Amino acid sequence: MIKDYLSLAFGNMKHRGIRTWLTMLGIFIGIAAVIALMTMGNGLREAITGQFSSLSADMLLVQNAETGFGPPGSTAVKKLDNHDLQLIESLNGINEVIPRLLRLLKVEYNSIQKYSYTASIPSDKNQRELIYKEFSMGLADGKLLDDSSTGKVVLGDDFTDENKFKKQIRVGSKIKIEGKDFIVAGILKKSSSFQVNMAILMLEDDMKSLLDLNNQYDFIAVQVSDKNKLQDIADELTRKFRQDRHEKLGEESFTVQSPLQALGAINTILNIINIIVSGIAAISLIVGGLGIANTMYTSVLERTKEIGTMKAVGAKNKDILYIFVIESGLLGLVGGIIGVIIGLGMAFIASIAVNTYFESQLFTPQINFTLIIGAILFSFILGIGFGILPALQASKLKPVEALRK
Repeated sequence: MIKDYLSLAFGNMKHRGIRTWLTMLGIFIGIAAVIALMTMGNGLREAITGQFSSLSADMLLVQNAETGFGPPGSTAVKKLDNHDLQLIESLNGINEVIPRLLRLLKVEYNSIQKYSYTASIPSDKNQRELIYKEFSMGLADGKLLDDSSTGKVVLGDDFTDENKFKKQIRVGSKIKIEGKDFIVAGILKKSSSFQVNMAILMLEDDMKSLLDLNNQYDFIAVQVSDKNKLQDIADELTRKFRQDRHEKLGEESFTVQSPLQALGAINTILNIINIIVSGIAAISLIVGGLGIANTMYTSVLERTKEIGTMKAVGAKNKDILYIFVIESGLLGLVGGIIGVIIGLGMAFIASIAVNTYFESQLFTPQINFTLIIGAILFSFILGIGFGILPALQASKLKPVEALRK
């Protein structure tokens, strides 16, 4: 019996042709939007989490107010200086204070120019080793920078891609950074952090000399002695900076943040975006559901005589009800399946475009099968829900009255 119901439902959908596709359009759009943006959002969340996963729970980042998106401190209007450094060092409970530089610099190799973030590596041995440990920097080839590495750099894994400069970069290769020659001392293993993969590491003194910098830092990494007192030290540091700069609460020109706090803030933003996207998609789904209801009402009117004939030969009210409910459910189900396919396609195309633009595997869409199954079931239930009233109307038609129309 169910097979007969399904056969009739598919036959009727096929018979209506273009109207069937227009009916499912709202379902397509709604489901595709949810799947595409949620899939990309999950991939972005994984990529961002990877940036913080290597950082310990005993670190704080101090930076000045920023003007836009970018790595910590890179877009700050005013840079940190030695006075800020001394202010941090004056606090109790501080283990290490590491000033860092991070700039977008012009890189040239094989007569091809690119721009890449270049990060400074401290001259102090303990601080240098701490940075290597914090970011889990392992070598694929060559060696890391040390006191004798003046004029040398270490490159992230992305620089091994021959397509980047149309020629393989190896240990010992010579590259130009802002017009000055540097020798590649080592190449890092592929990291979970795309910033590490895309970065160039250079000794702090080399970087200061290259950019003619003095008493200027993009951000300061602070390692505390007791990670259980991380928040207390962050609060005290904030109070000292506010007092030193004569700034009121809420008007700070600086931030003191732990990696976990930054990750929490980013996750909150992503969750808000997901909620907004879901709301917009819900509107589209409701419009699609109303389209199903309208189509089913029209179908009842068009097939009144057919319904009368079916009842005249023995069909019961529940048989008519089942036919129309299954048909409306199939409209939602097929719309949901196609919407999922379109959504996944959009997510992967968008990720390829982003990764191609940044010349790196910035993020990979994360397929959530629970979300996919849930979206398809939801669209199926939505179709049934909006098809119930037309189905009830069809099932209650009197055979004689239906045949007269």
